[in-house]
Amino acid sequence: MKRAVKVRIYPTDEQQEALSKAFGCARWFWNNSLAETNRLYKETGKGLSQVGMNSRLPALKKEFEWLAEPYSQVLQSVSLNLSRAFINFFEGRTEFPNFKSKHGKQSIQYPQNVEITDESLRLPKLGVIKAKIHRVFEGKLKTVTVSLTTSGKYFASLLFDDEVPEVEVLGTGKAVGIDLGLTHFAITSDGSKFDNPRVLKKHSKNLKRKQQRLARKQKGSSNRKKARRIVARVHEKIANVRKDFLHKLSRKMVNENQVICVENLAVKNLVKNHNLAKAINDASWSEFTRMLSYKAGQDGKIYQEVDRFFPSSKTCSVCLNRMGSLPLDIRSWQCENCATKHDRDVNAAINIRDEGLRILALGTSATANGGKVSPRVGRRKSSVSKALPIEIGSLHQTA
Repeated sequence: MKRAVKVRIYPTDEQQEALSKAFGCARWFWNNSLAETNRLYKETGKGLSQVGMNSRLPALKKEFEWLAEPYSQVLQSVSLNLSRAFINFFEGRTEFPNFKSKHGKQSIQYPQNVEITDESLRLPKLGVIKAKIHRVFEGKLKTVTVSLTTSGKYFASLLFDDEVPEVEVLGTGKAVGIDLGLTHFAITSDGSKFDNPRVLKKHSKNLKRKQQRLARKQKGSSNRKKARRIVARVHEKIANVRKDFLHKLSRKMVNENQVICVENLAVKNLVKNHNLAKAINDASWSEFTRMLSYKAGQDGKIYQEVDRFFPSSKTCSVCLNRMGSLPLDIRSWQCENCATKHDRDVNAAINIRDEGLRILALGTSATANGGKVSPRVGRRKSSVSKALPIEIGSLHQTA
């Protein structure tokens, strides 16, 4: 199993200069290879492979002598990463690769020849760099990625492979359903509610002041560079506070439960609502579910997603009666069939848990056999339609 740890490093002035050159060379080679691949694809219908990109390096180093200054495998890693980016794009996992800017985050990768000590890293052509190493995993060190944030901090991401098979997944234990929201960030099926920290909103005034100061600086001046770094530090603070909350909550969910069920929300579609876009982005639901997924996998737990169109909020978790409509401003409601009073979010979390367990048991969604999530085309009756179970794992909607 592969595990990664990110540590802070403190290069000297000479090492910072060498890293700056390495960042620039890697960025230039990425942009040059991407441009050449785009050109060849337009002319021939085929782009450059990883081998094709690496074969261009000797000629480029003769033409641009400064490309030979960084460690040679740094540029070869650029070819590997760019070819993987194209593979991910054509397989639909990500967007088309972009050109890199010198104003954003910078990074280079060392695939080998890196040594770790208690308080330092030894990198090729850079020597010993002081590092704050708080954790080292057992196993072989695969790659080391050195990065520079826009706030001016240096980090090293260490990837280890302990060559131990993944933890066996056990199907016994407590199951929980999690409904994600904005007023409360997460609501569980056992009734627990976790408030939304609203990190961006709390730091918005400070961020606004720093951005106003940046806007008044003359472009290209040293003061503008300093102001940009100050703004970047505020953004970094916001990101760190948000990430701390997400890590702690996801760890709590994984530690206390064996099966974790959530909705596979389409955040890109949700943020098209301009009234809620900033709040949704600030909540970082996708990052939270990503953390749940990989932490559950590492601990041998089960992470199960439920279809986003599953009517979790307006279905009674007791009798499975489905409400005709349930606007967002209604936070609690009473089932007209069994008279059970429901908290909207807790009821949704219970339904998500039950639906996730149905999928695990039968391998199919509750709406895949018989029932439909979307209403039928045509006029609906004024009476509330009821959902009655015809078998475990499926709902049948009566007209």
